[in-house]
Amino acid sequence: MINHSLKDFQHNHKYFVEQIKETQKPLFLTINGKTEIVIQDAVAYQKLLARLDYAESIIAICQGIK
Repeated sequence: MINHSLKDFQHNHKYFVEQIKETQKPLFLTINGKTEIVIQDAVAYQKLLARLDYAESIIAICQGIK
C-alpha cells in the first residue's frame, strides 16, 4: 500500500485517476500524515462488492449446514 497526500492528488489528479483505472488498485490518501481517504475505480469497487456478497453467501450456507 502506497500512500499519497491529498495535496499531491489535488495537483496531479489526472495522473492518479489514470493509474487507478489502469491498475484497478485503490489509492490511499493522507491528510496530515494519516491515511484518511481511499479512492477506487468504480469497476474494481463493484467487483469487490460482488466478492463480498459471494463470501457472505458461503458463510450463510455453512452456518445453515451446521
